[in-house]
Amino acid sequence: MEAKIRQFIVDTFLAGKDDPGFNNEDSLLDTRILDSTGMVELVEFVEDEFGVTVDDAELTPENLDSVKRVAAFVGRKADAG
Repeated sequence: MEAKIRQFIVDTFLAGKDDPGFNNEDSLLDTRILDSTGMVELVEFVEDEFGVTVDDAELTPENLDSVKRVAAFVGRKADAG
């Protein structure tokens, strides 16, 4: 799951760079890989790709601010659903 999320981010926001220069624990907002519009795109991708629904209350850095956090969040949502 982390690989799919990372690849989406690299392809969509970093123009498919071979060495994007971030790891899966890095903050996507602090490193300026994503801005608020990018976060919306990431949420749409997660919902479409993994079949989960992200509620407004779940739009937090704890859930969505790194590849690792997004994958863990999706895993929790999938387990709950």
